[in-house]
Amino acid sequence: MNPMTLRRNPAISKYLTAALFLLPGFLLFATFIIGPMIYSFRISFYDWKILKPENSEWLGLANYTRALGDPIFRRALLNTTLYALITVPGQIIAGLAIALLLNQGIRGKASFRIIYYLPVITSWVIVSLLFEYMFNGQAGLVNYLLRDVFGVINENIIWLADPVLTLVPIFLLGIWKGVGWTAIITLAGLQSIPEHLYEAAEVDGARAPQKFWYVTLPLLRSTLVFLAVVLTIGALNAYISNLLITNGGDPLDKTHFVLTLMYEATFTRLDFGYGSAVSFLLTFIVFIISIAQIRMLRRQVDI
Repeated sequence: MNPMTLRRNPAISKYLTAALFLLPGFLLFATFIIGPMIYSFRISFYDWKILKPENSEWLGLANYTRALGDPIFRRALLNTTLYALITVPGQIIAGLAIALLLNQGIRGKASFRIIYYLPVITSWVIVSLLFEYMFNGQAGLVNYLLRDVFGVINENIIWLADPVLTLVPIFLLGIWKGVGWTAIITLAGLQSIPEHLYEAAEVDGARAPQKFWYVTLPLLRSTLVFLAVVLTIGALNAYISNLLITNGGDPLDKTHFVLTLMYEATFTRLDFGYGSAVSFLLTFIVFIISIAQIRMLRRQVDI
């Protein structure tokens, strides 16, 4: 393009300048994100031989049908779904309650915000091992409290040996770890609500429950929808806590999450085609949720 044309057309010059600044980042994104994703998608259609890719056998959709028919994958998908259904509402409800408290005129609000946010910035590895110790069947803190302090149980519960009870510390950890972030985002939404709406509600005789139900919740809808979608996507990608607490699916591969199953298939059994297929099935689920997010966030709020 003629340089004189660029000078005469400031719009083209502006967009070209922006494109030049974005180009390095886009090249890095294409090289390390898009490129590997396309290559991994290709692998999902093969019985991939990592040492001699040229000898890989084309399987078509066989890896996908195998995953959908695999009881271990279905159990992993069920566990991941339960994790999302329990931890996402738990984080939102607890975060909303904390945000409502922090939004009041109390002293030391900044200190409380830091305290509630501390779990968010702690290492997943450290807190996962901590929860594993707390729920230890022999000398764990939880059994000590339930048996010796509160007298709820007569003998220790072997939490980590049962495929159902093993999920309890994982679910509790997921809620505890994300409450602080949820509370901060919700608090920002609360502080964006105009005060005159509450004053108008008081003039109409509304009390605290009515103000919360008819003013606060409707105006927090976009924030809560955003949190629900982001937390759900994060829950579907849960990995570290499950890997460390269950040792990646113990006992009997009944506690797998989708990502731990993908990791085991890919890096333990070296079944790269199957592992890639599992990852793209999860990607499809996340894509559907993202579409739902866009549609729900476009809705208008009326109060």
